[in-house]
Amino acid sequence: MTSNLHFLYLSRQDVEKVALDLPTIIDLLEKAFREKGEGKVELPPKLGIHTLPNAFIHAMPAYIPSLYAAGVKWVSGYPDNPKKGLPYISGLLILNDEETGLPYAVMDCTWITAYRTGAASALSAKYLARPDSKTLGILGCGVQGRTHTEAMATLFPIERVYAYDILPQAQEKFLAEMRQKFPTIEFIGVTNSQAAVTQSDIVVTAGPILKNPTPTIEKDWLQPGAFASAVDYDSYWKGEALAQIDKFTTDDLAQMEYYRTIGYFKETPQPYADLGEIVAGKKAARQSATERTMAMNLGLALDDIAVAPTIFQRAKEMGLGVELPL
Repeated sequence: MTSNLHFLYLSRQDVEKVALDLPTIIDLLEKAFREKGEGKVELPPKLGIHTLPNAFIHAMPAYIPSLYAAGVKWVSGYPDNPKKGLPYISGLLILNDEETGLPYAVMDCTWITAYRTGAASALSAKYLARPDSKTLGILGCGVQGRTHTEAMATLFPIERVYAYDILPQAQEKFLAEMRQKFPTIEFIGVTNSQAAVTQSDIVVTAGPILKNPTPTIEKDWLQPGAFASAVDYDSYWKGEALAQIDKFTTDDLAQMEYYRTIGYFKETPQPYADLGEIVAGKKAARQSATERTMAMNLGLALDDIAVAPTIFQRAKEMGLGVELPL
């Protein structure tokens, strides 16, 4: 990518100006997960430090040969940050030249994290949700609630969205923004999570990730034929509700197993498959209109490193960023 000892720094504003479209992001993730399913990527388990309860700072490296993409994301998630006027998720992403190892780009990862997460859920839904899914339930009206609405509306004929948040002001802000952004979709605020889950073909739970959650979603709420994306791990889902899932998937089996060893997923079933296996055709996707399906994607460096090189290329074309010496 570069022969001199410089790298391009892209701020959050620069990355947002690139505004990579969701169809492109979903397509890049599909290519990356197909490679993963065929065993052609290098994806070490994420390493983390934890300075506060329910907070994390993770190092997430990945290498995707077919996309000429190698790098690492250094990302933090601090649930109390919004109370301080700070983002829950923040961090940096470094891209390295695959032939020399030299870093050629450093960029803010906030926008990428938000959109690649929604895109990964939409990719799971492409294989596991009914193609005619028209209703969407959003539980958690923050950044992920927004990007998941956009991502699902990219692939499915969404006509109605049921939104719920434990903070009424967050719910109202979400409804106002989404109604403006998607004038042809009906957005309905509901007063409890059950109303959002029971009426939806696709359900997204996007609250904070908690090691010891107090879940609210009960057995029989998710309807036969529905698909759920549990972005917040099992924070919203009771064990008896998870036990009803006919095809339960994740994005990386080894990572889920690691999280079990440190106390997560106490009532979560073993996955049927990971997303790479499904995209590569090694495991079946949805097979009937009545299956309950779920993706509990944990968030992989694969997602970020698949997307970041295209953002770098677009930013260069747009004249964005600052060249800095190593």
